[in-house]
Amino acid sequence: MMLYSDILTSLDNTLGDVLQMTWPMLFISIVLIASVRIAYLLKKEEEFVLHKEILLLTFVLYILCLFQVVTFQDINTVSGNNYVPFKEIFRYDFGGRLFVKNIIGNVLMFIPYGFFATLYADIKKGRYAFILVLLASVSIECTQLMIGRVFDVDDILLNVTGGMLGFLFYRSLDKLKEVLPKFFHSRLFLDIASVSIFVLAIIYVVWRL
Repeated sequence: MMLYSDILTSLDNTLGDVLQMTWPMLFISIVLIASVRIAYLLKKEEEFVLHKEILLLTFVLYILCLFQVVTFQDINTVSGNNYVPFKEIFRYDFGGRLFVKNIIGNVLMFIPYGFFATLYADIKKGRYAFILVLLASVSIECTQLMIGRVFDVDDILLNVTGGMLGFLFYRSLDKLKEVLPKFFHSRLFLDIASVSIFVLAIIYVVWRL
């Protein structure tokens, strides 16, 4: 139980570090993207579907955060490039701070990508999700190599694992929708759920700052 608590604490601290780095970009992006999008919808007189707009905004914000995190120059990075699978994964003590940050963190970081890629590309089969997630992760590692950070094949393995979990999560929700009462996949419920989650996320961000 103590180990589980320590892992949650480390995850919370890691997320707090990410938010400290990304909150200015998040705030500015929300204002700019939301205002331009609303102006566009009003001008074109298109239907405004709240939960779809929140999902799209969340996806864009996620991509911006991902870019900032993976291109941030970490002056504490001491390890070199790693081309040997599982070498770095087994280097960390299970449950330790570095294990949570570099192992669990790399998995969790790509779960949203797998989810959104499946949603917006309307992916039904795992192999197509695998290709998209692999392409994204390899492009990140190659970019890091070119900007003075390190290339780590284990990061690719962990990212792909996270991305495929995101794929499975979306497909599970899609299957669950078929057996739930109609209200739970109605526009009203989806709007309320989306707003609630978005507001809770904002509250968490403000609290962590």
